Amino acid sequence: MKQLLLLRHAKSAWPDGVPDHDRPLADRGRRDAPRMGAYMAETGLQPDFALISSARRTQETWALVEPALVKPCPSRTVPSIYEAEPQAILAAIRDAPEESERLLVIGHNPGFEDLARLLAPTGDADAISRLRMKFTTAALAVIALNIERWVEAAPGKGGLESFITPKTLP
Repeated sequence: MKQLLLLRHAKSAWPDGVPDHDRPLADRGRRDAPRMGAYMAETGLQPDFALISSARRTQETWALVEPALVKPCPSRTVPSIYEAEPQAILAAIRDAPEESERLLVIGHNPGFEDLARLLAPTGDADAISRLRMKFTTAALAVIALNIERWVEAAPGKGGLESFITPKTLP
């Protein structure tokens, strides 16, 4: 059994003349990202490894989440998950280190919402309902995958355990 954590980047700014890939976090994003990291630490959702989109907003999200975790977490920047379709994100997940039991992926919508629905069509009914409404910025989908190796990750192999947004944090 593996556990996948899909964390959408925190709220980003839209400065004039800045290409999408280079957009930084907004003030709200800089507040929400460390709160989500603290939530992960407090609830035992310590990742073994992290895959991060190459976009500035995902890199900044990771830079604020990682220090809030219980221990350091190795990571890899994966350009192919920037603004990617679900199959491209899934390909990156299948290439994750096998020794990792809990994998964190920080990326973008709509790919994350679509991937979560593909991988985990079942699970906590309330979490599924909230995820279907909107995979907001800094939201975290926790998916249990009934697999032994990341290469086995496939549609329908998981169940949505929880879906946490900054607004639902205590």
